[in-house]
Amino acid sequence: MKPLAKLGFIICLSSALTPVIAGRRAAIITRDELRSEIADFLGAELTIHLSAIQSLDPPPRAVLGAGATGEYTWGTFMRALAAYAELTGQRTLAGRDLAKEVGQIGLLEHRLGGSRFSQLYAVLALRHFGRDLNSNPVWLNLSDKERAAWRKLLDVSSFYDPKSQRVINLPENYLGVAARIASTSYQLGLLKDRALLDNVLTRAARPFLNGALYADDAPPTGRYDRYSNEYARYVWEAAEMADRKDILEALRPSLRAQMRLWWDLIAPDGYGYNWGRSLGVVSYLDTLEIVAFLAQHPEFRPAPLEQLASAYYRAWRWLRRDYDDQKHMLSIFAFGRGNYSYITRDREWQQTASFFGKTALAQRLLLEALDREGISQFPSEIARSPVARFEFFRRTPRAAGVWVVRQGALHFALPITTGTKPGIADYLPAPHGLPGVAAPVEQIYPALVPFLELADGRTIVAADGADTIEPSADGRSLRVVWRRWAVIGNRAGQLSEPRITSEVTWHLDGDTIVREETLMADEEIVIRQWRCAVPLTAPRYELRFGENNERWDRFSSTEAVLELNALADWPLRIYAWATGDTPLGRGARGAIPLHLIYEARDLVLPRNKPMRWRLTLRLTR
Repeated sequence: MKPLAKLGFIICLSSALTPVIAGRRAAIITRDELRSEIADFLGAELTIHLSAIQSLDPPPRAVLGAGATGEYTWGTFMRALAAYAELTGQRTLAGRDLAKEVGQIGLLEHRLGGSRFSQLYAVLALRHFGRDLNSNPVWLNLSDKERAAWRKLLDVSSFYDPKSQRVINLPENYLGVAARIASTSYQLGLLKDRALLDNVLTRAARPFLNGALYADDAPPTGRYDRYSNEYARYVWEAAEMADRKDILEALRPSLRAQMRLWWDLIAPDGYGYNWGRSLGVVSYLDTLEIVAFLAQHPEFRPAPLEQLASAYYRAWRWLRRDYDDQKHMLSIFAFGRGNYSYITRDREWQQTASFFGKTALAQRLLLEALDREGISQFPSEIARSPVARFEFFRRTPRAAGVWVVRQGALHFALPITTGTKPGIADYLPAPHGLPGVAAPVEQIYPALVPFLELADGRTIVAADGADTIEPSADGRSLRVVWRRWAVIGNRAGQLSEPRITSEVTWHLDGDTIVREETLMADEEIVIRQWRCAVPLTAPRYELRFGENNERWDRFSSTEAVLELNALADWPLRIYAWATGDTPLGRGARGAIPLHLIYEARDLVLPRNKPMRWRLTLRLTR
């Protein structure tokens, strides 16, 4: 075939966003309705869960049939009980004294060697009952020996080394966890060493003190995802408690930028970040926590509080629908749902307990702000404005950022960043969140980004940041160049120069998305296998032929009807594959039943001759 004309990646977006959604006017939710709905739910469900626990010594291996032996489990539940107590003012539940329960669960976490988030949730649970330990009922119910155990539990040096100023074998976001533990412990009078507190805080704030807006979770590789937002919030809250005005001042530009990005990413159902290693339930819980933070910190709000409350409500409704009223659990292991490997069956109960605790705290903070600002109602739908822009996370030494597009009902984010492993689908530079498309969770897989197997057996992928990123001035097109490639099986961020350049362009135009890639080799190179897949959430498939006998593969679901067409300067093998109950069929929010596969073998890249292929995705109604 003839070389393709230079195209781009196209996506459609229609009407301006208002509270009128798809021809219907959004319902109005009152503050009191939200207050009672969530309080009633938490009270009923926490009663059931607490009643199911008959002993803490030994603790049950499962609660209501869900595994309860994974890390952070008991600290998470302890924090949920304490947050509920502060939200409602209740001190007993299921006939049990909540302060005593929290105290005993803290001792359990000490016996289990709880660390990191278990420590954070423990110190926060203690603070929920009062900042003065002389009147704190949790502390008053403990003996001197038990108080010593609690102090040991809250020792941040269990995972933070103040000499090297590093968290021990952990990603950078745990510096934020360490900072919050230290600052809260200092606020309560448990930590007396101000120098240690300042040591942790200054180290945690280093990215922002050096002028960065976003935090790399695995420096210097360039891993940017939801943890950057959480990390900035954690450091802010820790610095606030410690009265570190220098850190607060350094953080302000970051939080303004990160909150604007989160708001641009928000989906109609309240889903926030849609790439990275903590998706699904976590991204909805993020929305609750972020709205709560913004409720208390108006200077960082990217939208009025009423609109933020709508996002909170949508996220809450999704989580409530996901909650199984028969099993009394979130459905994180339902058919077709994928989770990163750290979410094991042993942590199933912990995930539901996290839902309880984060909801209780967020609810209290949001309601306080709504009451304070005299807001008694808000729309049930999110009023989202059109967006088409590229946000740089960094420009050197290897560029990273995200292309954010939202107009009408169309919404996606295309991240150019480094994943936990080369080629992992959750981080590939593809349109995450595009209706009808989803990445299989934690799978090394060519999801909308080709894998190239070379003659020497290496498989390379254009990922892990980029050599050049050039967004258009209007944000409606994007050009990205890779000369250094990620290699499957290598460490994240470890790059190779295979003497092949990939230039990819995307462009928005109407209701179609086009991705065109040009490959140029410095010498003749044989690609043993070239492979690209489109993982689809649609259960229905049909093959159609359009004008000039063009092949269109059509996938239909209640979410979207998506049609795909591919053209290349080489022969393509095209087929659909049904995933079944396999890892490649599991998405963060539901099943990915069908994949459309494009393959080629023994592809020859001539020296200095461009070879192109183009993928067109067309949304129809």
